[in-house]
Amino acid sequence: MDSHALAGLTARARRLAVPGTRRILGLAGAPGAGKSTLAARLVDRLGGLAALVPMDGFHLAQAELHRLGRAARKGAPDTFDAAGYAALLARLRTPEPGTVVYAPAFDRALEEPVAGSIPVAPDVPLVVTEGNYLLHDDGPWAPVRPLLDEVWFLELDDHRRVHRLVERHVRFGKDRPAAERWVEESDEANARLVSAGRDRADLVVRMT
Repeated sequence: MDSHALAGLTARARRLAVPGTRRILGLAGAPGAGKSTLAARLVDRLGGLAALVPMDGFHLAQAELHRLGRAARKGAPDTFDAAGYAALLARLRTPEPGTVVYAPAFDRALEEPVAGSIPVAPDVPLVVTEGNYLLHDDGPWAPVRPLLDEVWFLELDDHRRVHRLVERHVRFGKDRPAAERWVEESDEANARLVSAGRDRADLVVRMT
């Protein structure tokens, strides 16, 4: 993303970051679209006005996925604690004075969620959250969208996005054939589902 486009998005996010209030900005999009990268850049540019809380902290643990028989579809909607994510968003919307909220993170090296990793102070006016299913309106995901003040949908050319996904999986330990197979059979199935929520976004951001 060029500096001019990033500056425009930062300015839009800054308008949400009004001291004395609490708003939540969501970044949605298919796997590999650049959600975590853009979210981190926005939070960095906003300084102490924003905190980053990724949806991926609500992945079910690997042991639970094996118990459910869903390890091969990790990343699908039912492999997250969607109700827990919605409950955290509701709590973040109404901060209590003097109370820090701790959110979970996701450790890609471990492929596991890590509880209590991200502190969100009560006086931070903007929470930025990012993930695949912020616009998904089925089952336990339906309460998520109403809890977000704005949602941006990130789009990236499929060829580049798939290439980035494969490289990510290789970087975190899969051999290349396994990485390509996982992207084709799992990530791209999730991407098709995510794209169905595009029209519910407030803004579509074309990533470059």
